[in-house]
Amino acid sequence: MDISLWGFVALALAAALVGFSKTAVSGANTISLAVFAAVLPARESTGVLLPILIAGDILAVLTYRRHAHWPTLWRLFPAVGAGVLFGTVFLMWADDTGVRTSIGAILLLMAAVTVWRRRVAARQEEDAAGGAGRWKAPSYGVLGGFTTMVANAGGPVMSLYLISSGFQKLGFLGTSAWFFLIVNTSKVPFSVGLGLIDWQSLLLDAALVLFVVPGAWLGRKCVDRIDQLLFERLVIGATVLGGIQLLVR
Repeated sequence: MDISLWGFVALALAAALVGFSKTAVSGANTISLAVFAAVLPARESTGVLLPILIAGDILAVLTYRRHAHWPTLWRLFPAVGAGVLFGTVFLMWADDTGVRTSIGAILLLMAAVTVWRRRVAARQEEDAAGGAGRWKAPSYGVLGGFTTMVANAGGPVMSLYLISSGFQKLGFLGTSAWFFLIVNTSKVPFSVGLGLIDWQSLLLDAALVLFVVPGAWLGRKCVDRIDQLLFERLVIGATVLGGIQLLVR
């Protein structure tokens, strides 16, 4: 890959942000997604970014493995699997513009829905009544699987789901860590089959993966200093920023 020095610096900073997002503010790596798509061709960038994300997932699991809520994970996995398959089919024919526009629109829609639901304080009543709550995990799961397969952008979708379900910081980070380690690892065969991961992309990953470690360390140091309300605002803000970046590029 023909990458300038400044391009590599941007990718290295984006890789460090992946580590930070995995241990502090999940969803912030949508900025990394946008950086990778700006420096590299958008479609190929997803294959380069995937091993970087897996490295961050491993560090996050090592840090928060005891805080995962497995019943939530088991509810999500079937719908996520369907979303991954749908995303694989979509990638067979979609061009870069279609990928960016679709993901950006979904992220902004999910952020808007989450803010609206929190403002009207309807979550608890809906879940208790068994109405919209029954469809929340399947709908977010399919969208999360689709967005993570198409553009590694499932983080914001699942972050919004966990926030809307009332998770606090440690439970949020532990559940998210295990979720994405399992899901991102399962995506590798699909990405190889689509030609998104090859020896060239892996060589670039080998040069970038070391930058994930200091980012993860910094995130772990910062997370205890972020209160819950600020944490949720940062996650939603990162989601909106990532969606706008994808739509305007």
